[in-house]
Amino acid sequence: MPVRPPFSPRNLLLFAFAVVFLLAFLQVGLISIAFDKLGLSPSSAFLLLMTSLGGSMINMPLFSIRAEHPPEVPPQLNPFLQVRLPPFTGRTLVAVNVGGGLIPIVFSLYLMAHHPLPLLQVVLGVAAIATISHVMSRPIAGLGIGMPVFVAPISAALVAVLLNPAQSAPLAYICGTLGVLIGADILRLKDIRHLGTPLASIGGAGTFDGIFITGIVAVLLT
Repeated sequence: MPVRPPFSPRNLLLFAFAVVFLLAFLQVGLISIAFDKLGLSPSSAFLLLMTSLGGSMINMPLFSIRAEHPPEVPPQLNPFLQVRLPPFTGRTLVAVNVGGGLIPIVFSLYLMAHHPLPLLQVVLGVAAIATISHVMSRPIAGLGIGMPVFVAPISAALVAVLLNPAQSAPLAYICGTLGVLIGADILRLKDIRHLGTPLASIGGAGTFDGIFITGIVAVLLT
């Protein structure tokens, strides 16, 4: 009598679907909690989320620079995790991602205008996270700039609580998003020409990239 496998392909598929659904539900729930702590209504939070999702697919070109030919990708990198990009032609197009760059900047300005945040605290917080992001980020040949995911949000939450416990949530978002944009993206532009990548996107290639995750997690930790 043949032995049945403990998990049939159909059961495995259903299990995988259930896991993905639960993770998505948890992620949306956490995002809703974070936006609520920032004072957004459910409709405003949904609009911001959908706008960020749509904007993640848009990279607005800024300028192009002459770059070196890409070296071989180190073998320890997983080829299945690499983003498919246009062929490298000797120049790198520097762009800003709408969902991961422009929208977090605009929303940070909105938070500054609607919360009693002293400008000095904002400047000190952003400078601290920018410094940490610059030190912890590293250029990755052929791909772009990378850094550990949770370094910036944890640092932003701690800095915000120390600087202004009463307004730690909006301050954490501002410090986290603007700090990473400045420290890991803008201050790393000088390294772009040595990476051999056809596109360098300020703010990342997706809305749930480092900038978005940093802002949400930083708020949740406050």
